[in-house]
Amino acid sequence: MFERTHKTAVYLALALACASIPRAARAVDAVQLSGAIAGRVTDSAGTPRMGAAILLYNRQERICDRALTDDRGEFKFPGLFPDIYSVRVTLAAFVPALRSGILVQPGMRSLLAVNLNALFSSIQLSYPPIENGSLMTDDWKWALRGSSSTRPVLRFAGGALSQAPRSSTRSAVFSETRGIVRVSAGDQPAAGIANEADLGAAFALATSVFGNNTLEVSGNLGAASQTGMPMAAFRTGYRRNGAEGGPEVSVTVRQIYLPGRLAAALAGAESPMPMLRSMSASFDDRTQIADHATLQYGFTMDSVSFLDRLNSFSPYARLHYSLSDGGELAIAYTSGNARPDLAGPAAGDGGLQRSLNSLGLFPRVSVRGGKPRIQRGEEYEASYSRKAGSRTYEASAFSETVTNAALTMVAPDGLYSAADVLADMFGGNSIFNAGDYRSMGYTAAVTQDAGSRFSATLMYGSMGALTAANREIESHNPDELRAMIRTGRKRAITARVAATAPGTGTHVIASYQLADNHWAMPGHLYSTQPNRPMPGLNVYFRQPVPSIFGRPCRVEITADLRNLLAQGYLPLATAGGQHVLLVETPRSFRGGLNFVF
Repeated sequence: MFERTHKTAVYLALALACASIPRAARAVDAVQLSGAIAGRVTDSAGTPRMGAAILLYNRQERICDRALTDDRGEFKFPGLFPDIYSVRVTLAAFVPALRSGILVQPGMRSLLAVNLNALFSSIQLSYPPIENGSLMTDDWKWALRGSSSTRPVLRFAGGALSQAPRSSTRSAVFSETRGIVRVSAGDQPAAGIANEADLGAAFALATSVFGNNTLEVSGNLGAASQTGMPMAAFRTGYRRNGAEGGPEVSVTVRQIYLPGRLAAALAGAESPMPMLRSMSASFDDRTQIADHATLQYGFTMDSVSFLDRLNSFSPYARLHYSLSDGGELAIAYTSGNARPDLAGPAAGDGGLQRSLNSLGLFPRVSVRGGKPRIQRGEEYEASYSRKAGSRTYEASAFSETVTNAALTMVAPDGLYSAADVLADMFGGNSIFNAGDYRSMGYTAAVTQDAGSRFSATLMYGSMGALTAANREIESHNPDELRAMIRTGRKRAITARVAATAPGTGTHVIASYQLADNHWAMPGHLYSTQPNRPMPGLNVYFRQPVPSIFGRPCRVEITADLRNLLAQGYLPLATAGGQHVLLVETPRSFRGGLNFVF
């Protein structure tokens, strides 16, 4: 009787084990093909917080799942496709916690330790195996417990099978520090919205604070080679990390040091040219107002000291909407200076490199009626783009108003002198206030990709341009010269290619735009598309330098050549047969050496 009962128990255990095999196989497959994100939310005192809202974002910064913490402060997103995700945790009376770059791997569970605080909230991340580090399901455990022959094995290895390895992580105050140092030289850049020193050395340093905030410090020290005037700039920025990429606040201080002014002050004399100082405070944030719509907005407050103190407030906003057919629609409004950074990074620019590019840009200052003026603009822009296979189609339209347009005047010494002509502090030319103008235009472009290392773009556009009613200057009256300048329309065709060498990593971007020398083409910078047509022939080059002797940083050689054929100039003749040129984007060449660590 006992032997029959024992055999029955063994048969029952085997049947239960066989029945659980398909479920165990499915569990193994699930572990191998998917991952999970789980976590626990606590406050500064370590108390679990119930009801915290957890938003899960995918790589495209779109919400793909939502969850609420339970009474133990825990949450979980199971069955995730392996990819990069971001998490945002919000709870009333606490600063939101954000964490981006969460890697989900097959068979792994990313654990988040969320600490909410009224000042700084943080998220710590670790990657223990999924399901407590074990592929053994409860069905298998109960099946094996049904047989007495397997119980010693369970008693021996039960702790290893049921207990997950605990990993304790400690978040440092400063982590993930990165930086870049740049040494550059050449002509002042061909940018119609700002000026920059010819020679300079700049640095940018960014570090993560409490694992969830980014503090960035950058500086620039340069000089104008033709005038010998040294200049410096310093910027400090703070950004909240996360799927939405903000908010970000920054303060930038720029100054041009004029040795002649200091010498005149010590001698008790009047200085011929005042010192130029500027301070800018900016705020930038973005929010997802719908599942397919993201709004980026902010403002910049500028204070410029030059002969007088000039203050300005410049808000901006950009709405991005993803259409159902795979297209992208963007609408933007900007004021003050152009905001090409809203459309994404330019060629080869990372976050720190973009900071360096904008750090040393001084505002365009001119004089009108004996008073200083700052060039400002106001723009409305809309664009549509759609990717079909390896081809991308784009269309954009804009309406722009520019006040106190500052054009570079190239003329022989003493040929043209007027009350509204200011000596250029960056070069040997002059700055003329051309007044106000308004332009409208549109562009249509198609980009063909050939793999991931080569692309070609063809762009056609019609945009506003500056010309002159007649080409002869009769007097030195600045009002008469401004009355001669008028706006018109100019059609242009731009061809652009971008290529990266597979072996050496050499990156080259070349573009050419057909332009008439009788038109001073405004250098319009789009805020909704990264492809920005520029006058004339332009070449950008970046060459990584191979590592030697285990160098801890990466070295890059860069060269930026703009408007090499000197196109887009507005020539004017004087009564004596000499010529004066009004230039929006002058020909320039700059080269540099970047140390990235």
